[in-house]
Amino acid sequence: MELEDVDRITAGAIGEPGARTFFIQARQGDELATVLVEKEQVQLLAASVLEVLSRLDVETGTDGPSEEEMALEEPFEPLWRAGRLSIGYDESRDRLLLEMEQLLPEREDEDTEDDEDDEDAEQPDRVRVWATREQMLSLSRHGALVCQKGRPPCELCGNPKDPEGHACPATNGHRKLGSS
Repeated sequence: MELEDVDRITAGAIGEPGARTFFIQARQGDELATVLVEKEQVQLLAASVLEVLSRLDVETGTDGPSEEEMALEEPFEPLWRAGRLSIGYDESRDRLLLEMEQLLPEREDEDTEDDEDDEDAEQPDRVRVWATREQMLSLSRHGALVCQKGRPPCELCGNPKDPEGHACPATNGHRKLGSS
C-alpha cells in the first residue's frame, strides 16, 4: 500500500500504562492505514525523524497539526504488526517516506541456505507513507509524548516501574523499589 501526500499521520496508544497497545496511523482521503507497533519503535521513529530533519538544508516549520488532531481514529483495526520501520527523504519531492514492513513469523525450516531463492517464501506486506516535513515533525513530537505517558522509568535500571513496586535488576532482586 502506498499513501502519497497523506492528509495526516500519527502515533498513539490505547490502554492503561503497562498494558498499552501502540499504533501508527496514516490517512489519505478515504484510505486509512493502521499498523500495530511496539513502544520502542515509536520512540526510535520519533528520534530518527528529528535526526533526518536536522541533516536537511531546509528549515522545517512548526505549523503542524495540533495535539487534538493527532488522536488516533477509530476503528483500531491494524493491517498487521510491523517488524521494521524505515524513513528517508526525497529531496525532489520534499517529502519524507515512512516505510512499515510486516513482521512475519520465523520459519521453522531455516536449515536451507538459499532462502532468497525460495519462491514459496512469504513476502512481508509494506505500507509506504509520504508526508511533509511538518507532518513528520508533529508525528515525532506526538509519538514522544505518547511514550512518556507510560509507566515511569526506574532511576537505577531504566525499566518501567509497576504501581505495586519494582524488582530492580540493579539491586539484584533483593528489594522492591517503592517499598520500605
